[in-house]
Amino acid sequence: RAFDAGINFFDTANAYGGGRSEAYIGRWLKLKGAAVRQQLLVSSKVFNPVGTGPNDCGLSRRHILQQVDQSLARLQTDRLDLYLIHEPDPETPLDETLRALDDMVRAGKVIYVGASNIEAWRLARALCISDKAGLCRFDWVQNSFSLLDRAPERELFPLCADQRVGFTAFSPLAGGWLAGRYRAAQVYPEGSRMTLRPEPYRHLERDGVFRGLDRLAEAAHARGVEMAALAIAWVLHHPRVDAAIIGPRNAAHLTAALASTTIDLLDEDERRLAALFESGIA
Repeated sequence: RAFDAGINFFDTANAYGGGRSEAYIGRWLKLKGAAVRQQLLVSSKVFNPVGTGPNDCGLSRRHILQQVDQSLARLQTDRLDLYLIHEPDPETPLDETLRALDDMVRAGKVIYVGASNIEAWRLARALCISDKAGLCRFDWVQNSFSLLDRAPERELFPLCADQRVGFTAFSPLAGGWLAGRYRAAQVYPEGSRMTLRPEPYRHLERDGVFRGLDRLAEAAHARGVEMAALAIAWVLHHPRVDAAIIGPRNAAHLTAALASTTIDLLDEDERRLAALFESGIA
């Protein structure tokens, strides 16, 4: 359904579901055939553990070369359009990681490389190493960005703009907070992120956030759209954002996300929505 609606960028990672996420996408790609594959951008990531051994995680050359091949096999494709480090690895020299990624590009297994969960200073260092050594550069960054997490605006967005690095926003709904799932003095819904994995979002449990959520709900109602759609539209409207990563659990979630592409926001609308929350809450 997502492809039929015009979505052509599919993002996954080697560790998602123990590799099952890649396998599901791979079966779909095989079913659709080469003509559809040519229309798509398929992205995967490497870093998180895929086993219990000491070499089953991280960004060492050995792990990267091994995991690229395994991701390609599960995805049933001959190349990854975008391959990202899932997060920086302090245990592995950055130049070792960059050389391994460069080799994957030269081998034709990867088209572009990027980084997720990366700080501006570390991205600048990686770009400098690549330029000096003649290695492929990080072409893309994938970091959290939403009305409740505007941290990239401070340093990362200016750097990406200056260095012509693309940016994809993940968690545009801040773990469901901007989808209207959570209200002050109410029990969190069963199966929500706040019941399954609340730690990354505990800092949002405060009165100012709940007041902002109420006002965002009012703004969405005034436009006749869902709160989630308006929140994603705000992310997509940002001039430094090239795409947003969504993770719908069902058809209703996908419908709300797709609706965001039909919402027209003026710059003044963007500023008003941003003002609903404290700047750079995360």
